[in-house]
Amino acid sequence: MKTILTSLLFCLAASTPINNEPIRTIDLGRFMGRWYEIARFDHRFERNLEGVSTEYTLLDDGKIRIVNQGVDTRTGAKKEAVGRGRITSTVGLLRVAFFGFFYADYRILELSPDYSWALVGGNSDRYLWILSRTPTLPAATLQQILRLAEQRGYDTKRLIYVDQP
Repeated sequence: MKTILTSLLFCLAASTPINNEPIRTIDLGRFMGRWYEIARFDHRFERNLEGVSTEYTLLDDGKIRIVNQGVDTRTGAKKEAVGRGRITSTVGLLRVAFFGFFYADYRILELSPDYSWALVGGNSDRYLWILSRTPTLPAATLQQILRLAEQRGYDTKRLIYVDQP
């Protein structure tokens, strides 16, 4: 028992503090539409996917339909996951679900003034995505986003860059 407790305390102490406070203003209608995944932290649910994009659609009932799609690099098969999002009372914070009723934080951390790119995270330092309206970003823009993520405490060396066909 002591070993388990020591391991748990070590893991908690080793966790990097991050600033995952969402942005304070957003025009949700402008945020809707197609986004291409430029980079992400590795996750089981997206492992081996390339050409990943997400389509957000605001529904009449105020909820959000989310369609993620990509191609599995091992099989060449197209993968698609349909989820739903809910608006919260906190600006820049959505709750999203792809697996039953398990909702997770979707925090819009940074957003370009023209809505051409976004930095998105979750409720911990395990989740981070760089999204763009286009399949690629200019190098200078990507460097700017990486600096913003690092200033928030994220380890950007963990990012996996997504091939977009």
